[in-house]
Amino acid sequence: QVRLVESGGGLVQAGGSLRLSCAASGIIFSINTMGWYRQAPGKQRELVATISSSGSTSYADSVKGRFTISRDNAQTTAYLQMDSLKPEDTAVYYCNFIYRGYSYWGQGTQVTVSS
Repeated sequence: QVRLVESGGGLVQAGGSLRLSCAASGIIFSINTMGWYRQAPGKQRELVATISSSGSTSYADSVKGRFTISRDNAQTTAYLQMDSLKPEDTAVYYCNFIYRGYSYWGQGTQVTVSS
């Protein structure tokens, strides 16, 4: 059974950095797309960044130049390096993997940026 476990969230001051990790277990074949989403209180979940199996990345305009998505060589762990954090980045962050045609979600990790 595929399971995603996130870590790395927390409280940080504006301008600070955090690094989120999402580790997958139960993986045998290559994961297609890895992504990070976030959901702030009262708002819809939004896409933050994605990385394909070939390493191509894409970012939401609001995080371009500040966030970096990456994956390990085994392609079972995704990372989100978040720099120059702003209070509007406060949200629950979720990882998402597309694996053999199915979509899997992590449990979410809270990121809070204080002003």
